[in-house]
Order: sequence, then C-alpha cells, then structure tokens
Amino acid sequence: MASSAGLLLLLLLSIQSRVEGTADQEAVVCAGTACYTAHRHKLSAEDAQLHCSKKGGNLATVKSEEEAWHIQGALTQLLLLGAPLQERPIKFWIGLQREKGTCSDSSLPLKGFSWLGDGEDSQYSNWNKDVKNTCIQRRCASLILDPSVPGLASSLSKWADGPCGNSGFPGSSIQGFVCKFSFKGMCRPLTLGGPGQVNYTTPFQATSSSLQAVPFASVASVACEDGDEGRQHYFLCKEKAPSMFDWDSSGPLCVSPKFSCDFNNGGCQQDCFEGGDGSFRCGCRPGFRLLDDLVSCASRNPCSSSPCGGEATCFPGSLGTDFTCHCPPGYQLDSTQRDCVDVDECRDTPCAQDCVNTPGSFRCECWVGFEPGGPEEGTCVDVDECAPGHSPCAQSCTNTEGSFYCSCEEGYELAGEDGTQCLDVDECEVQQGGLCDSLCFNTEGSFRCGCLPGWELDPNGVSCTGGPMSLGPPTRSPLGEDMGDGERGLQFSATVSSPSGDNPEGTSTVAPSNRISSLPARVPISQPPPEMLAPSATPGVWMEPSTYHPTATTGHRESAGKDSTAKQSDQGTDGQQLLLFYILGTVVAILLLLALALGLLVCRKRRAKREEKKQQPQSAADSYAWVPERAESRAAENPYSPTPGTDC
Repeated sequence: MASSAGLLLLLLLSIQSRVEGTADQEAVVCAGTACYTAHRHKLSAEDAQLHCSKKGGNLATVKSEEEAWHIQGALTQLLLLGAPLQERPIKFWIGLQREKGTCSDSSLPLKGFSWLGDGEDSQYSNWNKDVKNTCIQRRCASLILDPSVPGLASSLSKWADGPCGNSGFPGSSIQGFVCKFSFKGMCRPLTLGGPGQVNYTTPFQATSSSLQAVPFASVASVACEDGDEGRQHYFLCKEKAPSMFDWDSSGPLCVSPKFSCDFNNGGCQQDCFEGGDGSFRCGCRPGFRLLDDLVSCASRNPCSSSPCGGEATCFPGSLGTDFTCHCPPGYQLDSTQRDCVDVDECRDTPCAQDCVNTPGSFRCECWVGFEPGGPEEGTCVDVDECAPGHSPCAQSCTNTEGSFYCSCEEGYELAGEDGTQCLDVDECEVQQGGLCDSLCFNTEGSFRCGCLPGWELDPNGVSCTGGPMSLGPPTRSPLGEDMGDGERGLQFSATVSSPSGDNPEGTSTVAPSNRISSLPARVPISQPPPEMLAPSATPGVWMEPSTYHPTATTGHRESAGKDSTAKQSDQGTDGQQLLLFYILGTVVAILLLLALALGLLVCRKRRAKREEKKQQPQSAADSYAWVPERAESRAAENPYSPTPGTDC
C-alpha cells in the first residue's frame, strides 16, 4: 500500500514539473548506462549547463563514436518534433569547454578543451576545422547540424568552437543543447500481451513511450484498452540483485483471451504457448530459462551475455545463476566489479632508478649516464664515457658515477661549449713577460725564453747575461726591426758542454766568465724562435744549443775567446749606432711636424684678422676729406704770437 502511494506521489510530481517547466521541446535516447536529451531552446552555454544540472546531469560528453551516434539519434528525433527548422546550419551546445587563460594545443585531440563533470580527456574528436588560437576568452564547443543535408541520421555532426554567449545573446546559430544523465543500470522495456499504451517517466522528468532502455528508478504507466479501459497500472524499475534491474511485475500485461498469442506474441520474449481455454503462457528456447517476471528469458550460462567489460573475463557460478569477473595480471576490478582498471606498479618502486607505468605492466629506465645491467632485473650500471675510442674529451677524461669530466695537460685550458676541448695557453701573454727576463716565445703547450743581441741565456733558461768581453749594456732594439730575416739579430744562449775528463760531474758550463750582470728589458714574443733552438733541461724552457767547443790547448781557447769577444763587440757597436740613427731621425721628424703645425696656426690667425676687418661697419666720418686750416685764421687765433701768421 505504501509502495503504491509512493509511486502515485512520484508521478504527480513529475506531471507538475512538466506543466510548470519551460516549454522547450526535447527528445530522449537511452542506451548502455546513460540517457541523452536534446533540447530545442536558445540558451547560453552557462544557462544550458544550469538547466541540465538542475535535473541531475551535465551538458553531454562525446567521448566515443558510439556515444556520438546516440546523440545523433536524439537530435534526429528532435527535428521531427514541432515546426521545421530553417534550412541553414544550426548548433547545439555540448559539454566541451576551455576556460579563460588556457591556450589551445593542436597536438591534443581535444585541442586544450576538457569535458564538464569529470574533466577527463578523450582520444575521440570530430572537429569541423581548427579551433581559434586564443587564451583571453572562454570558449565552448557545439554540434553543427545542417537540416538541408539529406540522410541526417546517417552522418555524425561536426564540432565547432566559439564564444560561450550570455543570457541576453546565446549566439546567432545556437538553437539548443544536449544533456547527459548517467545511471547505475537499465530495465528492459515493458511488453504488452494485448492492446494498450505504455509511457515512461524518467528521474530527469522526461516522458517517452519508445525507450529502448529504461533508466533505473523510472516509472512505467500502462493503460490497457481491452477490459480495463480507463484504468492505469504503474510499475517501477528496481534493482532486484547487484547489477540486475527489472520491473516489479510478473506475467504478461493487458492479456486478453480474445487475442491470446496472436497479439505481440502474447507479450513473451521468446515462445508463447496457448491453452485450450484461450489462456497462454511464455516459454524459453533450449539453453535459456524463464525469469521471475514469467515473460523474459535469460541464458542458463550467465556469461553468455558478456556481462564483464574491458579486460575482465566472466566465470559462471556453480549453480549457473551468478558469475564473477576476473582481471589479468597488472589489472584489478573497479568499483562495479565488472570491469578492470590498470594497477600502477610504480607505486611500489620496483626499479632502481626511473619507473614508467604501462597498461597492465611497467618498465624500468635508467638515468642519463647509466645503462641497464647487473644481475637483477631493473638495475642500472654506470656508463664509462671515457672508454677507449668513445672519449668525448680532447685530452684527459675522468669517468665519474653517472657522468665524466675533461681535463687538459699543463699549458692548455678547457674550452668549447661542452668543456671537452683544450686550448693552448699563451704563457707569455698571461704572465706579461714575468716568465722570462728578456724575450718570451709561446709554443704549443709551453714557451721558451730568448735574449736580445749581445746577451746570452743562462743555464736556468730564464735569465740573460752579457756576452764575453762586453764593454757596456746591450742596446734594446725594437722588436719589429730585430725580428726581420728570420730573427737575424736575436742572440740565444751559448752553452758549453765540457768533456767528461775535464768535468767529472757532466754538468754544462758556460764559456767565458767575464759577463755583465745587467739585464735587458723583458720583451714577450708570441711567434716562435728559429728552428735551431733546442729544449733545455728545464721543463717548459728552451735554449739555443752550444756553438763553442773548447780544445785541449790553452792557446786555442784564448784565440777562440778573443774572436768571440771581437765579434760580440762589433755587433754591440753596430746596434748602438743603428739605435742612435733611429733616435735622431725620430727627433727631426717631430721638429718638422711642429714647424708645419706652427705655420698653419699663424696662417689661420692672419686670415681671421683680415675677415674681421672686412666685417667691421664704416663710420660716417670716413666719407669726408679733411682740409688744412689757413694761416690767417691760425694767426688770428693766437694773440700772443710776435709775428702775424705764425705760432711762435
């Protein structure tokens, strides 16, 4: 009794809401676990979403081609209701939107848009053209429907993006919207065994008599025409068992002995068997069993209808009335216990370094500088970047854990963007002549010292001392003049190697000891010295090989010393004279330049004075000629003059 009163109250509320609601036209299509309603009412996207949410739904999602066909069916039904539409493309809002500040992404199927309700992305899309690339405006998607195109129900509507509109102006082409309502299950449509009418009222207040699937908690109103005219029967779609939905009725409805099995197969799903008195009953084919409603049939194998979805596999129960779903490795059952979802194995950190989850499995990856290896699966070992033949460094390479670094030999420094190349260091430039007392020559990876004419390099390879019998300090000739003809004017060290009998220690000594301690100026030179230079014993320092060889007799040694002294003296005198000529020539040139500048200055001053005189204005007195006064007047003017006409 209480159940019947509740059904009547629900029916009255639904009728009242339809009377008080808007007068917009709508069409309903239900399939799977969702119902779609197409509305012909001009609203903005925000108002359309509000309309759907008040009834428990959202603007429709189109996440698959199957779902797109369901929506296309609802739109096709809508076009058959009411006045015909104009033969021009019209649009219906769907639940695909992009918020302000979110830019489009052409690499994604949804182009940066997201579905209302769950916000999840989908791989299916059906854009009419590229979306507008803007981030400063909220954008909404709609379905384009062209009533002038024949076969509208056989082609899917394209998507278009545009402004979301407002309450006063939803959009010039917007004619309606599509809502989606999700349910936990569906009931089959009721089948009548005699003449009658069935109307379904859904929880979202939609009414239809042609639903292919009726959502859970819907009310069915049955009016029989034969025998029970004017009387209606109400039935409710209920969940009789987990994931099993059916009506709270049994036996065929509107049964009439006059029609028996001739009308709609007596309301039976499979077989109808007539009795002798005009009665009949329903039956099932082999392999099926009759359900509790005495009309419907179900397979004796509960897995025959494939109740498990996705990766799940159905296993029938021991009695053949129930079943269970099982998932393969890497998956687990979802909340419905009928489908499988992927297990994220990476949450348990099975890898030594990086873990990438994949559908039903995972894979391990190594960081940069490592590679898979080791006795256990998923372990990583260091890559030896400095292995022979694979080193990226120009000189020295040092391998580290997961990386490496390059280094250079003495006399070089790291260079290049990646720090793998070596560049020669110009020691003569870096030290500003501090390495050598006089001349410095840079070489590849090192340097060598030299001396000016009249000087010799000490055995230390750095200092310079005066030549034998030198009468004064050497002249310091400019670098550019002394470097001509293969550095003809430069003098390098002259070392003497004593025989082993004279010098048991085998050390190198310098020939004559009478040398002046004053040193020439330090002059760094970047170009290399003559080829006759040889490396000294000191690392990084080069000296000229010896050109003097002592003999056993003292006389010969003295003669050689005198010749060497005379040669050194002549070279020093020539250098001093040449330097004096250079200085005198420079002074004369400077004096000539000064005289020329002074002459130009005097000439300019004279020219300026002449121009000033020309520009001065003439006075009025310059146009008159002065006449000398007469003698008589001068005499009259001088009363003291003794002689008239004179002043004295």
